[in-house]
Amino acid sequence: MSNVKNYLILLSILFVSGSCISPPDNFPSTPEISFKDLNFSSSDGADSLILSINFKDAEGDLGLNPSDVDPPFNPVTFKRDNSGNLIVYSARPPEAPSFNPIDWVINPIVNNATVRDTVWVEQNEDHNNIFVRFFIKRNGVFTEFRWQDPPFFTTFNGRFPRIINGNEALPVEGSIQYSMLSFGWNSIFRNDTLRIDVEIQDRSLNRSNIVSSPEVTLNQIRRE
Repeated sequence: MSNVKNYLILLSILFVSGSCISPPDNFPSTPEISFKDLNFSSSDGADSLILSINFKDAEGDLGLNPSDVDPPFNPVTFKRDNSGNLIVYSARPPEAPSFNPIDWVINPIVNNATVRDTVWVEQNEDHNNIFVRFFIKRNGVFTEFRWQDPPFFTTFNGRFPRIINGNEALPVEGSIQYSMLSFGWNSIFRNDTLRIDVEIQDRSLNRSNIVSSPEVTLNQIRRE
């Protein structure tokens, strides 16, 4: 399933009219979100789990473009030994994990040069701006389904693009439709009762509140 993980983003945005100096009192500097909808759509290819949320933000500094990869939005941090050297898989210390696509990167570009090796890294959570967690209900209790653990070694965290491309602070509200594509939704979750938690982050690294979907099964939210 981790080989087919993709995102489709649709944004619906309202720029609030009036002075930018005094945004409406109910527009927070930290993003505020609310749950809107959750749908499941199957197809001959990858199936889609489509999450929709509403948002409000006083400055409008939401979203990241593909070019936003400099700190603090860099994808990974390269782990180094006490001498400052990169730690490669062939000379990994005992505490290093076995190879997996989260902790190790093959032939990365470091300081504008390609390193022809497998290098130990730490994922930078601030590279993303939308964070999604899955929970399964068993015996009346929700337990997190951790995609980052074996055998998947992935997450469904991702990015939505900049809402305002300029640097002017503008209060905005709107909705985000976040479509998570995979071949494995039915085979993994089948008739399980699910809940999805989501939060977003602005470019000042302010995290929104966490909102949760209702308790659902895939069949209950299936959209033809």
